[in-house]
Amino acid sequence: MAKFLLLKHYRGGPDQMPSAQTPMDRWAPDEVSAHIAYMNHVADVLGERGEFVDAQALSPEGTFVRYDGEGRRPVTDGPFAETKDLIAGWMVIDVESVERAHEAAAFLSAAPGQGGVPLQEWIEVRPFLEAPPTVTD
Repeated sequence: MAKFLLLKHYRGGPDQMPSAQTPMDRWAPDEVSAHIAYMNHVADVLGERGEFVDAQALSPEGTFVRYDGEGRRPVTDGPFAETKDLIAGWMVIDVESVERAHEAAAFLSAAPGQGGVPLQEWIEVRPFLEAPPTVTD
């Protein structure tokens, strides 16, 4: 088994299907509820297969923070990332192969959007690092 992070982005990806172009804050309440219910359904199905680990939705707000030296307050700024670059949520899965991770991501991508039409949104699939990289001189 290998763990993968499935990242949902706010309007991100190489191209957008028309169904994914209206931001969720402009959807009707029942459309938002249907979308969230689908996310829960995906988690349930993956859980039944023993593949679901965890998932969370994230707020679009956030702040960039960095260390600014010993005894100094952290530096905060932004965020200035394009909306399409912000992460909307994530799911961690533990599956047999990268192909299975892609299948799970495609399942997640079919979540309904405005009007109940599948969003066909891009889901970023990132494998967990199994061991630290080897550094040689």
